[in-house]
Amino acid sequence: MYNKEFSDLLVEKRESVLILTLDNESMANAITDSMIDSIETVLAHADEDDEIRCIILTGAGKFFCAGGDIKAMESKSGMFAGESNELRRRYNRGIQRIPRAIESLKTPIIAMVGGAAIGAGCDLAMMCDLRVSSERAKFAETFSKLSLVPGDGGTFFLQRVIGYTKAMEMFLTGDIYSGEQVKEMGLSNYQVSHDTLLDFTLSLANKIASNAPIALSLTKMALKSGRTSSLNDQLELLSTMQGISQRTADHFEGISAFKEKREAKFTGK
Repeated sequence: MYNKEFSDLLVEKRESVLILTLDNESMANAITDSMIDSIETVLAHADEDDEIRCIILTGAGKFFCAGGDIKAMESKSGMFAGESNELRRRYNRGIQRIPRAIESLKTPIIAMVGGAAIGAGCDLAMMCDLRVSSERAKFAETFSKLSLVPGDGGTFFLQRVIGYTKAMEMFLTGDIYSGEQVKEMGLSNYQVSHDTLLDFTLSLANKIASNAPIALSLTKMALKSGRTSSLNDQLELLSTMQGISQRTADHFEGISAFKEKREAKFTGK
């Protein structure tokens, strides 16, 4: 799978880290139907691959992702073809497959943003578990500038990253945020120099990948559930998960490593 060539997605496996690069530079990495297919296919495969313990999502060239294809919007073609009812179906069967695929991932995923993340591109970064950006990164929710709503699920994800008030500000103004604003607002977990962006993100991904994968997956699931569940429901879920995690081989490897003052070697079992 990882050696397969996709027309708009580069896939590179570096030991336990998988790097996905949106590769449609002539269109500023705008999301297309074929890109949706590629992302969904690779993510589904990677999530079932025990060798993959962390995923990095990035964009080729000057853009992370420019969102939707303006030319296709203007010509009412591709994913923007048809009238209202047809458009609703196309969104549901098209671009909305991406947030569903990312939200269901057991594997941690990091957005590495070294350029503009605009509209659906901004939302794509917010769908990921963590974000690392450089000084060249720019984030904007420009849907209002085109008389659109964030049909890819941006209203769900953005406010969970930066809070309701700031998310409302971004959507209502359509302003572009860059530099220190990105870190201060919490749009990015880490902001580093562009020259070190890849090395830093790989180091972070490898750090995550070195931890116990079953525990990471369960913790991700619990955090996502905790956004909408009650305390009692969350405690019940966590007691069930702890019953699973405390009987894994990795748990006892962690104890042994702690006692022996060495790095643990987790196997995902």
